[in-house]
Amino acid sequence: MTILKDVSLKLYSTMRLGGTADSLVEVKTKDELNKAVTWAEERQLPVRMIGIGSNIIWRDEGFKGLVIVNRIKGLEKITENTSSATYKIGAGENWDLIVDQFVGLNLQGVECLSLIPGTVGATPVQNVGAYGQEIAGTFVSLEAYDRMAKDFVVLEKDQCSFGYRTSRFKTVDNGRFLICFVTLKLHRAAPKPPFYESLDKYFKEHKITKPTLIDIRSAVIDIRSKKLPDPAKVANNGSFFANPIIGQDHYKIIKKKFKDVVAWEAKDNYKISAAWLVEQAGFKGKKDTETGMSSWKDQALVFVNEKAQSTADLIKYQQKVTDAVYNLFQINLEREPELLP
Repeated sequence: MTILKDVSLKLYSTMRLGGTADSLVEVKTKDELNKAVTWAEERQLPVRMIGIGSNIIWRDEGFKGLVIVNRIKGLEKITENTSSATYKIGAGENWDLIVDQFVGLNLQGVECLSLIPGTVGATPVQNVGAYGQEIAGTFVSLEAYDRMAKDFVVLEKDQCSFGYRTSRFKTVDNGRFLICFVTLKLHRAAPKPPFYESLDKYFKEHKITKPTLIDIRSAVIDIRSKKLPDPAKVANNGSFFANPIIGQDHYKIIKKKFKDVVAWEAKDNYKISAAWLVEQAGFKGKKDTETGMSSWKDQALVFVNEKAQSTADLIKYQQKVTDAVYNLFQINLEREPELLP
């Protein structure tokens, strides 16, 4: 291992903002991870482990500790039968490349999660989801270094507290578990309707009557590519806010005033489109000269760093958007990317 000193964190977040890390190291094995954590603990330094930084924002103050970049690779078949296959995947693997491999093997369960940037290890933290699927749907278990137990542990699905865009790794145990491997169970089954609304529309427009897994992946990639900027080319963290859930009475008030409100029933409540809220507040495609930030022209939910000089600029822009949405709808938007440390 080579521990680097005074590393710019702008290189380790797709928003390309933030201060400096005192120390940074890349790990490729469990043994290297163990050594890196031990090194930090011997010096009483805080630790954060990251993937490519597609869902994190670093503060301007930087990080006075050790940043561990997860490069643990691997794709191992654990079990297989006529109806399913279970795989153990290195947390440092590129997520979309793994999805592509599963689709190529005709394994169903993650095809709708195509083109989501990031690594495999990040998916359970956020319980990543899109187009009607989420990682919890195929998740079996994960292996991680437990900083409290100071040992490697395996956590099963029912131990992860998965919820809408959340898990114990994002909330009560944020930073405790350093994920090394994720195990998923995929199925050998043909896709069945009903499909997510935008996918269904896509299939009808392209006259696809019996979509295959490849059709679904291609559709998701096409839809996402047209409305979302590539973080490798345009500095952004993808969707910046989670879709808020509101009560029926609140929804009726909004529906009465805004007939075109975009929302979905969620048990006894409604999940309302955060992108629609931001657009109604007037921020879609808006360039903010004060902060150097903007909302993407094709998707209001994506914040783009055009000329921002600091994370403080981003937070100021975020506040402008959340204030405008609250004043219009009395809804508090919650940021999805994590602000570190």
